Amino acid sequence: MTTTAEKPRTRAIVVEDVLPHAPETIWKALTRAELIARWLMPNDFVPEPGKVFHFQAQPMGEWNGMVECRILEIDEPRRLVYSWKGGSADNGAYGAVLDSVLSWELTPVEGGTRVRMVHDGFASPRNDFAFEAMGRGWGNVLRSIDRIAATL
Repeated sequence: MTTTAEKPRTRAIVVEDVLPHAPETIWKALTRAELIARWLMPNDFVPEPGKVFHFQAQPMGEWNGMVECRILEIDEPRRLVYSWKGGSADNGAYGAVLDSVLSWELTPVEGGTRVRMVHDGFASPRNDFAFEAMGRGWGNVLRSIDRIAATL
């Protein structure tokens, strides 16, 4: 008898908009720890290839709220990609293990910069709750980045 393990289905959150700022300005908002803390959460981000950094989210159940990330690609001011790993195997919904990749692409366009964010790797059904919650949140994040970029 031959059995085949079924690979979990994964989904991605994609958020895209044109912001009325130069790519270099948005890049600052995406790569300075103190600015990232204003639009996302406290962190120890350093913009260096291979660098490990952390976000501190709200702890939930057995999960301590720590998100461990590693910079996978950095091409200033066009592309930033990092892993996003956190959660606990003991949490069934919010706070479940999430092993994903987040990418930012900045493209100059007339009147500003097209910002495209893709957060990929939400395994279903394990990460369904996080996918729904973070899907709503990432749209708000772009608005926050816009507000912060306007002050730079």
